[in-house]
Amino acid sequence: MSGGTVLGNVPRRGQRLIALTAVVAALAAGCADTAPSNEGSGSPSGKPPSGTPTAKPSEPDPSTTLTPGVKPPAAAPVTRSFPGKLPNGKPPLFVVVSFDGAGDLALWSHWRTVAKQVDARMTFFLSGPYLYPEARKTDYKPPYKKPGASDIGWADAPKAIARATVLRQAIAEGHEIGTHANGHFCGKTGIDKWSATQWKAELDAFDTMVRNGPSLAAGKPLAAPFDPSTVKGMRTPCLEGNRPAYRQVMRQRGMLYDASEPGYIAWPKKEDGVWDFPLQSVDLAGTRKSTLTMDYNLWYAQTKARKAPLSHAPKLKAQVLATYRQALARSRAGNNPPLFLGNHFNRWNNSVYSDALTTFVTETCKQPDVKCVSNVELIAWLTKYGVPKG
Repeated sequence: MSGGTVLGNVPRRGQRLIALTAVVAALAAGCADTAPSNEGSGSPSGKPPSGTPTAKPSEPDPSTTLTPGVKPPAAAPVTRSFPGKLPNGKPPLFVVVSFDGAGDLALWSHWRTVAKQVDARMTFFLSGPYLYPEARKTDYKPPYKKPGASDIGWADAPKAIARATVLRQAIAEGHEIGTHANGHFCGKTGIDKWSATQWKAELDAFDTMVRNGPSLAAGKPLAAPFDPSTVKGMRTPCLEGNRPAYRQVMRQRGMLYDASEPGYIAWPKKEDGVWDFPLQSVDLAGTRKSTLTMDYNLWYAQTKARKAPLSHAPKLKAQVLATYRQALARSRAGNNPPLFLGNHFNRWNNSVYSDALTTFVTETCKQPDVKCVSNVELIAWLTKYGVPKG
């Protein structure tokens, strides 16, 4: 068991529930994405994380423009394949990096550049309001809230259009777009109360924001950045929600996986008819604390989600990086179960978590046994070879 919790003779299932209760506690403390209208908040300079690679300017690919009448691309491209086994007889060690919100344009540039350098594909869980202009916010009618309510705000028009263009470019590079729903309502009055019918309305609203948001922002016809009916996965706000209810809707929409439920470093399985790709319980390096492989949870484990002095940033970053390395070693010690690492588009705590993940991706994704993939690439492999035993 991770985290050093003393559980005595509690059955294994009970141990897991107790441990997950501990590591998920931070989510109730206010995990939220950055409002799209406050691009760059969390850093006075509004700059990308330190160590951002420099991207070479290039002419835009015509296929990535929002030309009206052009069929939008699918949200989840799978263009690569991987062997069933490595020379050592183990399956590849898949590392899946994903992001919630996906709004900040500078961080879009940063992560796409990092991915290009190491031939990685990533998954970006988009929040619908990041594409939808504030002037039309009352089109959205969330359950138990006033029309236009959103805990992450709404987009201003120029940034909505810019994000739509970036989404096209990212898809052309092989990255996957998932959904992070819309209003990001957490806690007692949030998504835990929603029924399957309400989740259907929420995901229909996401579709509308993707299809119509850029045109409404531009005041003229624009193509959607992608076809929302082709989205294959979701991460719910704050990892909350009635899972059987929203997974029922996911199945009806042809979606394949849920990336919301906390879990462990193990080969994934299906729950409620969809793949369960968890954020994983790990030990915070140098401590006996359990946390999840999500930046906000790491922040909470380190400083109770309070910003530390800038002078503490190197030590905090080193601890996060050591936590990732420790998790990778734990996977290698077994049968190479995949690692699922979650981040937000943020610069929390002096950019400790974005910087640590940048270093980890850069040093890890080129290692011979590692494949840095999107969630749908992992599903394609699992579909072809099955879930490894052991």
